Amino acid sequence: QVQLVESGGGLVQPGGSLRLACTASGNNFSIYTMGWYRDPPGKQREHVASIVSNGYTTYGDSVQGRFTISRDNIKKTVYLQMNSLKVEDTAVYYCRQYRAASGRSYWGQGTQVTVSS
Repeated sequence: QVQLVESGGGLVQPGGSLRLACTASGNNFSIYTMGWYRDPPGKQREHVASIVSNGYTTYGDSVQGRFTISRDNIKKTVYLQMNSLKVEDTAVYYCRQYRAASGRSYWGQGTQVTVSS
């Protein structure tokens, strides 16, 4: 069973920055697509950012230009650098590992990010 453990959430003021990290168990981390999703209060889960095995990245429209996803395959960790945070970025952030060969996804337990003055 794959385990994904997120860290780095917290309370930050508007305009501030946070970096989330998600460390995975298991083998072959480098070949899997890793992503970040979030559950804003009262809203559906939305895609934040993804990074595939070759490093290609995609972002949700609302975070483009402010957030950066990266990965360290040696540490089996994916990061989300969040800059210029807005109140509307407040959400529980989840890490996802997608395995294309099987079509399976694994999720972390989530980490709360609150942007408030």
